[in-house]
Amino acid sequence: MFDSGVGGLTVLGELRKLLPDAPVIYAADMAGLPYGAKSEAEVAARVAGLLGRMAERYQPRLICIACNTASTIALGMVRDVLATPIVGTVPAIKPAAAMTRTGVFGLLGTEATMRQKYVDDLEHEFAVGKRLLRHGTNGLVPLAEAKLRGESVRVEDVAEAAKGLVLQLHGREIDTIVLACTHFPLLEDELRAAFGKEIAFVHGAEGIARRIASLTEGQTFARTGPDRAVTTGELADFERLAKAFESHGITRLERF
Repeated sequence: MFDSGVGGLTVLGELRKLLPDAPVIYAADMAGLPYGAKSEAEVAARVAGLLGRMAERYQPRLICIACNTASTIALGMVRDVLATPIVGTVPAIKPAAAMTRTGVFGLLGTEATMRQKYVDDLEHEFAVGKRLLRHGTNGLVPLAEAKLRGESVRVEDVAEAAKGLVLQLHGREIDTIVLACTHFPLLEDELRAAFGKEIAFVHGAEGIARRIASLTEGQTFARTGPDRAVTTGELADFERLAKAFESHGITRLERF
């Protein structure tokens, strides 16, 4: 399971419910964080290069790119160069469009994700007759990482980073918000406090877990050791997240 940071833990949490016995290596590109501020070329080259090396080293039966930015930019490229089955993460625009009662729904993601044609295509396919408002915010990513480290996160800071969504024309009509970054569900309580309890939040973690379970149906799992997480960044910094990983059944933290 690959992410730019620890947002992919929201996907891992759902996967554990369906495949509790599946051995997992969680790969966090902490040295490359944040992806949302990088160019498409930088993200594509970095993700393809890292996953190529990781696939060679770990020989996984499946790779999940648990990152919207990486998936919307590099998923096609990675699938072209690796034989390993790959599950990506895309904004949950389809279910959100079906849920909205006002006909206006929002999309919160990184700035890089908001620019992608992939998002345009999802909107054109599934949001016909609805109004989708987008807001790219990179500022929620470090707040989510801080929360996982046990640091206090103020609702005011979360609201400041996300307010551009509702300040747009028709923004006050939004009743459903797609969290198009796997980091953002970590801040759902703060986002609900900022936007109001009547707002419905949608993200794709459950659907991704179901897809992984479907692709591995009938396969057997056996652990030869404890699940682990690897980082491209400094191990000492990564170890500050030890409790968050332990809560998801990961007890070994290593440098990649």
